[in-house]
Amino acid sequence: ICVSKPWLDRLRTYHCPVTTSTRISSEPPHTGHIHAATPMAEEEAASTSPGKDELRRLIVAAGEELRAARAGGDSGAGADVLARLLDLKQRYEALTGEEFRTKSVKRSRKEAAASGAAPSAAQPNPNPPKRAKQAKVDLGRFTPAADPMQLPPPASSFPPWAPRDFFRFEVLHTSRKPGSRARVGRIHTPHGVIETPCFVPVGTNGALKAVDERQGREAGTQLMFCNTYHLLVHPGPRVVAGAGGLHRFMNHEGPIITDSGGFQVFSLGETTEDDVAEMKRRKVREGNSASLLATGERGAVFRSYHDGTTIELTPESSVATQKQLASDIIIPLDELPPHGMSRERLHASVRLSHRWMARSLRAHLAEPRQQAMYGVVHGGTDEELRRESAEYLATLPFDGFAIGGSLRAGRAE
Repeated sequence: ICVSKPWLDRLRTYHCPVTTSTRISSEPPHTGHIHAATPMAEEEAASTSPGKDELRRLIVAAGEELRAARAGGDSGAGADVLARLLDLKQRYEALTGEEFRTKSVKRSRKEAAASGAAPSAAQPNPNPPKRAKQAKVDLGRFTPAADPMQLPPPASSFPPWAPRDFFRFEVLHTSRKPGSRARVGRIHTPHGVIETPCFVPVGTNGALKAVDERQGREAGTQLMFCNTYHLLVHPGPRVVAGAGGLHRFMNHEGPIITDSGGFQVFSLGETTEDDVAEMKRRKVREGNSASLLATGERGAVFRSYHDGTTIELTPESSVATQKQLASDIIIPLDELPPHGMSRERLHASVRLSHRWMARSLRAHLAEPRQQAMYGVVHGGTDEELRRESAEYLATLPFDGFAIGGSLRAGRAE
């Protein structure tokens, strides 16, 4: 029987059990109908209710029927099938105490094949072909520089910085406290103004998790961050460019900043003896399962976690990808060293980042496309290396600067 909410307390008063299944009916949602049964009705239902194996078969059949209805564009039939499918899944959970899993679907298909049942037209292949084995990657081009301490190109090899008509920074207020250099400002971009300082949410694959564009605006989001490497893996820069760039792809109106993929050189690599407890630590993977295959003077090479293909990430290809994404602020390729790295290796990493960023900057200046590029200051927690990095990058025609690096977990540093 179906009862409205006001009767629920009366049912409980007479100890009438309420089943865990909920039936989707044609009743308006505001009526608040629930599915309830008397003990006699439950006893009758138990004698006729299907068992675990039969429920599996019914769920698989309903799922295939729903896919066929959706493929045929029949929204009315699809809604009815969906209601039946949800009811079957809830009955399965009530009977077994566990949710229906895909593994059960595969087992049901095998049972159907063993019984000689004819598969439906919309039924996918239960034994899809395995992914083709990937060819071995030639890592010879990704070798370290002969001299890891090689200096980056001098500032004289770049044109001087010139103001941009599409990008500028405006200082509104500077702190009057002794020794403080804090300031309040505005960054003007082609897609709006950013009030600084501000919080920048990260939409890794071009979307904020569990938050839509309207909610993001209402929360005061001014600048959004997206990850170039993850968008390069999937859906790919051509897809995003074909949609009109990230702003139209995401239906985002405000400014967007993209990184270079340099963080993934750190996060997707194998753990080493240099790894310690860090604020942004990489995962420990069993065996040789890291996506990063090699790094060198040319750049980095990855194995795609999406389809297993090889991805070469160089300073030039990183910039080219960010050009297709059409973000407002782009970042040159850099290397993020682990916090526990020795000073000698950290110094070599800073020099490598400088050489990569110089190449990135040349690629960007060849075609600015109304995008600003920020240099990234490195050096870990070594003040001398930080100073060297800041002083060199300040001589190059970057439009702004970011602070890069990985810190030990905690706030001391």
